[in-house]
Amino acid sequence: MEEHIPVLLNEVIDGLNIKPSGIYLDLTVGRGGHSSEILARLTSGRLIAVDQDEEAIIASSERLSKISDHYKIIRANFSALSEILSSEGLEEVDGILMDLGVSSPQFDKGERGFSYNADARLDMRMDQRQDLTAYQIVNTYSLEDLNQIFREYGEEKYSFSIAKNIIKAREIAPIETTFQLVEIIKKSMPMKELKKVGHPAKQVFQALRIATNDELNVLTKTLRIALKHLAPGGRLAVITFHSGEDRIVKNIFKEAAVDVGDRIDGPNIQKEKEFDLINRKPIVASRSELERNHRSASAKLRIIARKERGQQS
Repeated sequence: MEEHIPVLLNEVIDGLNIKPSGIYLDLTVGRGGHSSEILARLTSGRLIAVDQDEEAIIASSERLSKISDHYKIIRANFSALSEILSSEGLEEVDGILMDLGVSSPQFDKGERGFSYNADARLDMRMDQRQDLTAYQIVNTYSLEDLNQIFREYGEEKYSFSIAKNIIKAREIAPIETTFQLVEIIKKSMPMKELKKVGHPAKQVFQALRIATNDELNVLTKTLRIALKHLAPGGRLAVITFHSGEDRIVKNIFKEAAVDVGDRIDGPNIQKEKEFDLINRKPIVASRSELERNHRSASAKLRIIARKERGQQS
């Protein structure tokens, strides 16, 4: 198994502007790569780490316990962050991190069904307690729904052809495994597409993972909640790996930090907002990081901060 390498680590730590006495929330702790660096910078502060994957919690707990005891790990979907903070007697925090990538070990562990490079039952659940699986989507969703998922979540050019061939195949027998699905995807594409660099199933697998875990709807909901729980001066950092995710983050951050006026005030009137964009363009991996970790190639980091009380109107 590959060593887990946290994406954009230095940029995240710098962007969160960590205070030793602050309270920080890592909503996607994974294997603890980012969390361990946050925890190492805290003295009297606290880290609350959240994940819905039981294996990630076990691995991150082992890693964090070697640094200090100023942390707590909670198993939950990150959309429950209001309930999580309430259970800890908190209303506001100094920083929140969301890393939306599937962790390397989840990809590497073939039986989880995330990878097109390992033959396993179609699953793709982040939380194994969840009922809906990729198997159910592939074997029960309509042609129209499959086409829409592949087109919108995977930006797959051959979405209709793939969806149509899935319907044909499952009429004969259920599509049970990742490799069975890969073969259908390959048969749905022209030879010129199969000769291109990169795996032909990448975008469909990405789309299925997003649909299985309802990731874009959950992201939209969670971002709005997270902004409400930032203390003055607090920062929210989000790493995305998919254009749909980045678009959601960009629009919600812009909505919170930039006002272009309205019909009453006129287009040139700027109203005071509670938040500032730390970076207007997404931060991407450096050349040296790309050489060390190819999974950082599609990563984009956006950071927003609630203004200090003296800055707010």
